[in-house]
Amino acid sequence: MRPEVAGAALAPTQRPADTPLSVGRPSRILIIEDDPASADFVLRGLGAAGHDAAVCADGRLGLDLAAQGDFDLWILDRMLPGMDGLALLGALRAQGLRTPAIMLSALGTVDDKVTGLTAGADDYLAKPFSLAELRARIAALLRRAERSAAEAAATRLSVGDLEIDLLSRTVSRAGRPVPLVAREFHLLEYLARHAGEVVTRTMMLEHVWNCRFDPGSNVVDVHIGRLRRKLEEGMAPILHTVRGAGYRLSSES
Repeated sequence: MRPEVAGAALAPTQRPADTPLSVGRPSRILIIEDDPASADFVLRGLGAAGHDAAVCADGRLGLDLAAQGDFDLWILDRMLPGMDGLALLGALRAQGLRTPAIMLSALGTVDDKVTGLTAGADDYLAKPFSLAELRARIAALLRRAERSAAEAAATRLSVGDLEIDLLSRTVSRAGRPVPLVAREFHLLEYLARHAGEVVTRTMMLEHVWNCRFDPGSNVVDVHIGRLRRKLEEGMAPILHTVRGAGYRLSSES
């Protein structure tokens, strides 16, 4: 039974539970294609590869669905009713959305491909195309997106609404910048890497101040006090004292 392809409806794939995946996890893919035969061909091929795909046949509806951010990858035709693929993709990129996109088109000259890539497509495939090639290109784009996400995650630490950017060495809480001096940033980074755990004064002295013994000063407590005031000004507690043990950075009390 072929899926419905209509401007006002989505047609999800029906993926058997034991279908092998072409990437590490099932991916949500939006197919924006108004030709029923092409849509059916792509939809079935992606379902067989283990992807969860959905189809819509109208450019404006496709824009709304893609902008919701529920998909890992978009596949879109260049010639669409309501809004053509170039305008659709340009509008999505203008919103700051960076979801990988593959443009499909019967227009396959070098100039056509350059136009599609310039509009924001990550790949361009001319019709007719091999389903095996399409699946390989999808897998490559998803791998690239996963690597990019992993690299971005490696440069950021998050604890509740607290965000720490390790590259720019900036901190924000609920979107509000929190200015810190170098030692405070180093201390917060160490606490964030052990978020939810009790961190002792000795641990902080060793890793933040490079002291392998307790000099008997209150340097840790002084810096913790300053850090707490900056992080919690007008906001819920996030840096907690664990009596007799140390401190814990957590969004939970």
